[in-house]
Amino acid sequence: MSRHHQRSLANKRSAEKAHRVSEKRRLRNKSIKNRVRTMISKVRRPLLAGDVATAEQNLAAAISALDRAVSKGVLHRNNAARRKSRLMKALAAARSSASS
Repeated sequence: MSRHHQRSLANKRSAEKAHRVSEKRRLRNKSIKNRVRTMISKVRRPLLAGDVATAEQNLAAAISALDRAVSKGVLHRNNAARRKSRLMKALAAARSSASS
């Protein structure tokens, strides 16, 4: 637990339960968001290094992680769509600069 979410100041049992539930969800959302960030960086780093083939391989995993985050309610579908669009646009730009 982080220092911001250590102790419940709730006085009612229902409020204590709500706090427990929100803490569980916060940790779950955090791990899903971290996975998404990792997958996106596994596409972006090779693109910056000029390794288009590796970026293409990792793109499918990144898209899958984004879709999974949407299905679990961690990200809004438009947020994921925007991120996928930007990744594919960056890949297309890297492909065109590599071929010319």
